[in-house]
Amino acid sequence: MAETLTRAHLIDVIGRELGLSRTDGAQLLESMLEHIVLTLESGKIVKLARFGNFAIRDKAPRVGRNPKTGVEANICARRVVTFKPSQMLRARVERG
Repeated sequence: MAETLTRAHLIDVIGRELGLSRTDGAQLLESMLEHIVLTLESGKIVKLARFGNFAIRDKAPRVGRNPKTGVEANICARRVVTFKPSQMLRARVERG
């Protein structure tokens, strides 16, 4: 099974590659993630060159169905985060 990339691992990599302490690396990562979240909350698109785009999409209410029982249920309108990878990211993942 593939190893999962965690927040802690990212903090270690940031610290090692930028020569920052673990605390400074954590603050940098948290600041970046918070800025991304705030941007998405405001309805704007987050574009990360050579990585991809994050956007918010409004989904309309609809009737869903429990696949196990077949019972219908109303699904409320909601906002979801979508991600569209860049062509470069897709190509690199495809190459493996």
